[in-house]
Amino acid sequence: MTATPGAPSPFPSLPNFRDLGHWPAADGKTVKPGLVFRSTEFLNTTNDDRTGFEALGLQTIVDLRTDPESAQCPDPSLPGVRGLHLNILEDATGSALGANLGKVMDDPASLHAIVSEFTVDKAKAAMIETYDELINSASAQKYYREFYSTMLAGELTPTLFHCTTGKDRTGWAAASFLTLMGVPTEDVYTDYLLTNDRLLPALSPIIAKFEGMGGQADAINAVLGVEKDYLDVAFSLVEKGWGSFDGYAEKVLGLDASAIGALRERYLAGA
Repeated sequence: MTATPGAPSPFPSLPNFRDLGHWPAADGKTVKPGLVFRSTEFLNTTNDDRTGFEALGLQTIVDLRTDPESAQCPDPSLPGVRGLHLNILEDATGSALGANLGKVMDDPASLHAIVSEFTVDKAKAAMIETYDELINSASAQKYYREFYSTMLAGELTPTLFHCTTGKDRTGWAAASFLTLMGVPTEDVYTDYLLTNDRLLPALSPIIAKFEGMGGQADAINAVLGVEKDYLDVAFSLVEKGWGSFDGYAEKVLGLDASAIGALRERYLAGA
């Protein structure tokens, strides 16, 4: 569907949607387009975008959100599409601010409580805590493992995965997938950081609301967007816990060298 890696979303109401295809990968190959997509939730999807979205031929939509998030905005019911709910932050002990920001922004009391004290440093610390949960919590390990078992199961068919804004839980799913495909680290980070170009403009009303109450724009941007430091932390925690990404893949994701080879056989093309 896209001609180049990281191409802008063809769906205006899904600004952080993108095809993970076309990135250069292991052994001179590239990630096949039209098979693996990342996205936001579908709260504001227009009828035109829904029609185009249905044309993707998806077979599986993987929802990485919490139960309350999913209940508030259920995934679309599409003919022939299986829904898979993997509650990555099910047993998170931290604030999981990114997952709860919508609730905070809609609650004036909560919003007033955080505006005056919400600094850039506190925002980044909260986000780094979330990334620790994405790597080390039992639920994240369990459900990311299930995510990859799904990617290896059955016939090769298009899959989309998403959380609420498609940046953290989704961001790590995309970064780990591209890394498993042998995509260069620089390109893994490029895909990850595209969220700032695609998502933040769409969230400008929230940013303006926060600023209008006296909040720091840089602080809310640190939560609504992504930072290189966040992905650095994730990869550092992987290396600290398992010695290498391959160790994490095997011990946590259930992907030994043979399974990684099978994934690449399915999702890479060329050379």
